[in-house]
Amino acid sequence: MKLKLDENGNVVVIEDKPVYVQDDGKEVAFDAAGTLQTISRLNGEAKSHRERAETAENSLKTFEGIDDPAAALAALNTVKNLADKTLVDAGEVEKVRTEAVRALEEKYAPIVQERDDLNNRLNAEKIGGSFARSKFITEKMSIPADLVEARFGSNFQVVGDTVTAFDREGNKIFSAVKPGEAAGFDEALGILVEHYPYKDQILKGTGASGGGSGGGNGNTNPNTLTREQFESLSPQEQSDKARAGVEITD
Repeated sequence: MKLKLDENGNVVVIEDKPVYVQDDGKEVAFDAAGTLQTISRLNGEAKSHRERAETAENSLKTFEGIDDPAAALAALNTVKNLADKTLVDAGEVEKVRTEAVRALEEKYAPIVQERDDLNNRLNAEKIGGSFARSKFITEKMSIPADLVEARFGSNFQVVGDTVTAFDREGNKIFSAVKPGEAAGFDEALGILVEHYPYKDQILKGTGASGGGSGGGNGNTNPNTLTREQFESLSPQEQSDKARAGVEITD
C-alpha cells in the first residue's frame, strides 16, 4: 500500500484520514485511531482466551493418568456404594450387639434379682439379729429389741461382713475403747442412744427429769409421754410409741 499524493506531492486526506492506494488500485482512507482501538480490543480478547486456557489446563492436570473418564466415574460410584454399605453394616453390627446385650440382661435379670433379694435378706438378718442378740438392749433398755431396731436400725449397715454404725450425718461411729476401730454393735448403739433426745424414755431406771422424761410433772414412766413430747417425735417414732402402748398425757 502506498500513500496517495496530489499533483503537488502532498498526501491526499479525506475526513482527516490519509488515503492509501492498494496494489489493485483501490483507494482506502486509513483510520489510525480506529485501528488502534481494534488492536487493543483484540489484545484484550486474546489475553482472556489465554487465561481461560491456562485455567483449563491446570484443572486437567488433576486428572492426569485417567485415560478413560467413564471408567473412572464408574469406579468412584463403586467406592461410594462400598462406603455406604460399610455404614449400613456398621449399623447392623451395633443393632445385633444391642439385641445381644438386651437378651443377656433379660436372661440373667431373675438371677440378679434373686441375688439382690438374698443380699437384702442377709443384711436384714445380720442387722436384725444384732438387735435381737444385743446385751445392751437386754440390760439397759426398757423397750423391746424390735422397737429399738425400728428407731435405730437405719443407722446400721453391713460393710463387708461386719455390721457397722453411722451417725445421722453418715459418719462412721468409732470405738472409744478401741481407738481407730469402728465401734462394735452394742457400743455404737449405746452412743446413738446417748445422743437420743428421749433416751430417758427408753432406758431402764433412769428416773431423770428433763430431756425426754416427764419433766417437772414427776413423770418417770417410760411408757408415758406428754402430748408435746409425742408431737415432737417423727411419724415413725410416733408409730413405734403407739405400738408400744405409750400413754399420752396432757
